[in-house]
Amino acid sequence: GFYYLTAKSRTTFDVYLFTTVPNLNASTDGLVKTDTWSVFGDFTFDFSDRLAVSIGGRYTHDQREASILRQNKLGASAIFGGTPFLLGAPSTNFNGTETFKEFTPRASISFKPTPDHNIYASYSKGFKGGGFDPRGNATITPDTNRDGVRSYAEIFDFFSFAPETVDSYEVGWKASLFDRRLRFALTGFYADYKDVQIPGSVGIDANGDGVFETFAGVTTNAAAAEIKGIELEAFATLARDFAGTGSAVNVSGTLGYIDAKYKKFVDAFGNDVANIRAIQNTPKWTLSGTLDGSIAAGPGLLSASTTVSYRSKTNQFEIPSPFLDQKGYALVDASLVWSDASDRYSVGLHAKNLFDKQYITSGYQFLQISPDGTPLRTSAGALRSSLGREGVVTAFYGNPRQVYLTVGLKF
Repeated sequence: GFYYLTAKSRTTFDVYLFTTVPNLNASTDGLVKTDTWSVFGDFTFDFSDRLAVSIGGRYTHDQREASILRQNKLGASAIFGGTPFLLGAPSTNFNGTETFKEFTPRASISFKPTPDHNIYASYSKGFKGGGFDPRGNATITPDTNRDGVRSYAEIFDFFSFAPETVDSYEVGWKASLFDRRLRFALTGFYADYKDVQIPGSVGIDANGDGVFETFAGVTTNAAAAEIKGIELEAFATLARDFAGTGSAVNVSGTLGYIDAKYKKFVDAFGNDVANIRAIQNTPKWTLSGTLDGSIAAGPGLLSASTTVSYRSKTNQFEIPSPFLDQKGYALVDASLVWSDASDRYSVGLHAKNLFDKQYITSGYQFLQISPDGTPLRTSAGALRSSLGREGVVTAFYGNPRQVYLTVGLKF
């Protein structure tokens, strides 16, 4: 096969620093263009009805072009409805191009001792192209050769980041038992990541007064990481046709365990801080269970189901946050649906997040946090900001309880 993609991604990002200077806006306009193509193939050889081997590969060619314009303004950018006044020359006016190439192989072997069992093992290599951070700031580019000038090459190196790769291994067992009343899939996996791309932002104290007047996006290849775990999916039919045509009671569930950690994480000062960093949005435990049943009801079928899902503690960022990290929580959904005998018409009553659980899904944090996750404070006891004079934390929450009615017609 052959794959081709061309895409443009534009980021206009206004940061309002009104507590520093009235109407001050540190605005960044970044445009990243991607042209990527790949050729790939996969071959499977059946040694017998029971044993098969697959091998494949993919060659990827990625090209990234970036232009980043950063300038101070009074007022919002025009795209947000403002009529801004420009303050001085742009602090960043960058254009760059980079190309990334990679061959990624794949291999697997599967064995079926009986038609209802499949045991397999696989290896694959993954590739995520590099690029440029569209929120970069040239004024904080390190003067690596210490000649007093931030050269284009130094800015290029600071703005760009390298590809990320992963070697992934998986073993599994899929089976169907008891006349297909019980079906399950059990998988164990291990992934070894190199040059993990870490997006982030840093505050910038331009005049050394202790106040971060602006910020810059910084994406680095700071880390090596490993992720290993187990996943289980199961479905069981507890009863069939016990009270009429189509009646049944089923139970299904999933269980996931992930041990994810950084093996290496180099911070901006060259220190390995892997022991105090977490992989974001990766709960150690995920579980879900569904009980559903259906029974004949008049000229149709009445179906009911309820699902309970659980996620353990989730870190929003690599550095722990007492404001945004979400403790473990469970959600309950339920539904009741009636459909006619022809399955053409249906009416349903549904509820999501039945007990109205409040939980954080994402957020922004402009506070200075110590490596162990403790907020830093001024001598007066106020929280120290990583942007402007006032610390800000913005949290986004999952949907509250939702109850709704559906009516369906198939034709």
